Amino acid sequence: MKFLFDDESFSFETLRAAGFTAYQGADLGEILATARDITDGDEPSWHRSWKATAEHVAAIGEQALAAGHRVSAREALLRASNYYRTAEFFLRDAPATDPEAALLSTRSRHTFVAAAALLDSPVETVAIPYEGTTLPGYLFLVDDSGTPRPTVIYTNGYDSTAEEAYFVIAAAALRRGYNVLAYDGPGQGAALREQKLVFRPDWEAVISPVLDYALTRPEIDAARITLFGYSLGGYLVTRAAAYDHRVAALILDDGVLDMAAAFERAMTPEIIAWIEEGCDEEANAALAAGAATSTQMRWALRNGVWTLGAHSYADLVRRAGAYSLAGHADKVIAATLVLDAENDQFFKGQPHLLAERLVNAPATLVTMSDAEGAGEHCHVGAFHRAHQVMFDWLDTALAAS
Repeated sequence: MKFLFDDESFSFETLRAAGFTAYQGADLGEILATARDITDGDEPSWHRSWKATAEHVAAIGEQALAAGHRVSAREALLRASNYYRTAEFFLRDAPATDPEAALLSTRSRHTFVAAAALLDSPVETVAIPYEGTTLPGYLFLVDDSGTPRPTVIYTNGYDSTAEEAYFVIAAAALRRGYNVLAYDGPGQGAALREQKLVFRPDWEAVISPVLDYALTRPEIDAARITLFGYSLGGYLVTRAAAYDHRVAALILDDGVLDMAAAFERAMTPEIIAWIEEGCDEEANAALAAGAATSTQMRWALRNGVWTLGAHSYADLVRRAGAYSLAGHADKVIAATLVLDAENDQFFKGQPHLLAERLVNAPATLVTMSDAEGAGEHCHVGAFHRAHQVMFDWLDTALAAS
């Protein structure tokens, strides 16, 4: 689905940002005005234009808050958080040390925290104990009654953040009587940027401490916990649920069987062979040549080197091989909704392959189509439709458990 840009990555990321209009995370006019000032495929102009919009909207929010206009402030600060995240997206030359990337990600978090304090339902910032440190997150509560409620635990993907969770799942969940616990795990959000924690394939080592924390909260019904995986989070939560059976259900948005396959789709057999044989000089040169002409490939490789702690492009692809559910999927026993996007440019076909391997879990596969506007990866731009599918299924699955 081409949206405002011919460049596939610019189009998708603009649609992703615009999709949050469903929950006050964007305004269509701001999206159009911002895109108008961006040269198609030009990353510096992307950064400049989204940053300018973010700062303008953040200033509106701050002024509204100072004047006592809570609703106006909340809405503007939510949008600013999304726009700051979007402005930072392509800054991947040296993300671990780039002060501009750090500034934008920090402002995305700060504007979100300011907006969350103005929501009509309670939100707590939380710190989840994890291997001698803590993982940052948010607990979104339906109300302050303390009543135990079904709860969705949100797990990020390859590049998303705990702040994004509000638009992706929390706002929809709260309307339906579900709490949401969102966190940044290793390789994600503030855990990556501030603590330098990188991804790990054995995500049960992450989810188990998150569940331990969740079970200390009286507002969370221990018998009705659902793991929600966003993008690559679909792999992560499935891997975790294979070994920690304390959850009632899984929602995979979308299903991911094998992370390395997503890279290999963009590689020639010769490059794959070089990587397998350890000919990294040849493989890195070929991958760099491809990255020079493809925004999507360039971003995916640079982001992966950072988030997986790799030393090179070839090393990244080898490390990605550990992120496979082969030998793990058959250990999942929780009821699972596997979502599939008809036009998924990253993991096409993988939801079907994963659903076939969930032989010991009641699994439901739902393909969402281009015809209904929901065929893009993670169904960006069609959140109301996606959430209807997710929560109608979840209501039924939890009632039967």
